[in-house]
Amino acid sequence: MPNGLFQQAVKSCPIKTSLFRRALFCAVLLPVLAPSAGAQEDSGATFRIESKLVNLFVNVTDRNGSIVGGLTKDDFKILEDGRPQEIAVFERESAMPLSLILAIDTSASTAIDRTRERDASKTFIHALMREQDQMSLIEFATFVNLLVPFTNKVGQLDHGLNSLKGGDATALYDAIYAASDSLASKKGRKVLVIVSDGGDTAKNSTYDDALEHALRGEVMIYSIIDVPIEASAGRDLGGEHALITLAEQTGGKSFYAEQGGLDKAFAKVSDDLRTQYMIGYYPHKQEPGISFHRVSVTVPRAAAEQFNIRYKAGYYSEPPEQPKRRVPID
Repeated sequence: MPNGLFQQAVKSCPIKTSLFRRALFCAVLLPVLAPSAGAQEDSGATFRIESKLVNLFVNVTDRNGSIVGGLTKDDFKILEDGRPQEIAVFERESAMPLSLILAIDTSASTAIDRTRERDASKTFIHALMREQDQMSLIEFATFVNLLVPFTNKVGQLDHGLNSLKGGDATALYDAIYAASDSLASKKGRKVLVIVSDGGDTAKNSTYDDALEHALRGEVMIYSIIDVPIEASAGRDLGGEHALITLAEQTGGKSFYAEQGGLDKAFAKVSDDLRTQYMIGYYPHKQEPGISFHRVSVTVPRAAAEQFNIRYKAGYYSEPPEQPKRRVPID
């Protein structure tokens, strides 16, 4: 039996099939599809089960920033490490459950905006949350503090926002690392919304730590950059750039709060999450020995400059070389 037919048969298992049924399915098929020992020696065939579905959440806008809807599966082309991939799952305006962590910077540099951040966050929560969604609330300053565990009860989240406290340093990368840990085991779409003026002064986790952990957890980062004074000499432009690139690399987006205020920035995040394409594929012809696989999503029928297409940079297929450390959340 050709290798491709065997892989196709394995992939035909429904995505939501339990591990037991998938194992039973493969156990039944293996004796039927696998060649005899002699045949395998003659052909030199190597069999590999490729059963991990790679999910990409994709946003498409035009040159004016308007959302492009109505695209179909056939409009998209997917490459992994430069190799074309066949789209197996396609959904428009994904209704998948949303697991979201709202992380608010409560360091000393943001104290002036604390009330405004709290009120805008409440508006965002009430507008976004659906019955099938779960949200958690954390604050970060010198340390990362869990205010509300995952819940779909907006009243609990409101109460948590009323409990924001201040601190001196800014443990931004610790917050991203810890939030990615919490989101990694969730199903569906996993989103981290960060409200901060940029910069990490705690110096525990690094930018690379935070980015790798977010990508391993399949977490999309949305950065809301809240700079109290636009022309302030005290602005951390490097920190702002880090928030922008973290969003770009994970398939999210960044917004400056002064461009219409926090309410408008939160509204843009909400709109973005409601207008995503979900594209899934089973990796084909992966080169062995590569841990991080880069992906590319295009719409071939359109000129390159016509659409702005956002998606994560890639994904890790192998566990980290070093054991995962823990970032404590108080």
